Amino acid sequence: MFVAAILFGSILPLTALFLMQFPFVFLARVQRQWLRSLRGALFLAVFIFFTNFIFSFINAGYVIIASNVEFAVFFLTTSPDLLGLALEESHVPYEFSFAFTTAVRFVPVLAEEAQTIMDAQKARGLELEKGNFMKRIRNYIPVLIPLIVSAIRRSLELAEAMESRAWGATKKRTNLYGLTLHKGDFVLLGITMAILVVAFYVLLFVPVPTLTKLFL
Repeated sequence: MFVAAILFGSILPLTALFLMQFPFVFLARVQRQWLRSLRGALFLAVFIFFTNFIFSFINAGYVIIASNVEFAVFFLTTSPDLLGLALEESHVPYEFSFAFTTAVRFVPVLAEEAQTIMDAQKARGLELEKGNFMKRIRNYIPVLIPLIVSAIRRSLELAEAMESRAWGATKKRTNLYGLTLHKGDFVLLGITMAILVVAFYVLLFVPVPTLTKLFL
């Protein structure tokens, strides 16, 4: 699903892929975790959206183009530990799987910390919702700077913790838990592979209309 989402940049196939997650979420019975993940990533998603929108706005000659807005609109039933273990057993180098799972783990943490910083700044009188568009962007500077400093501090703490545990001292690692495939896993694997094949077929042979073409 993640690979299929990367293939497209228009809103219609991305919306379809988003809706496809609902059956998996309900079958896995992780509705609360999924909604919490979406809520935690909301700030980061909005920040990425406005960053893409601003740069496309500048590149278009300071003109708002519908296709740029659509392009700017551009994950959670598995824990990061199990995801990293699956990557390791798929013979992905441990360094890459560790970096990937660490990034996945820290996205909701940073999003929650961003919300905490915003609440603290609002309590100190910072008004984030007032002013024009550019003023609102400048209002978020007192939020982004502490967030960046906190992210750097967390990375240093993580590096020290890794060094204290002799990370990388041995090339042959062992794990406390092992993964075994069951019938349901093969069925799910077949469904996801079918979705990926369909996504490639649509990308190569089916012209997907953008919102601009659809409405105009």
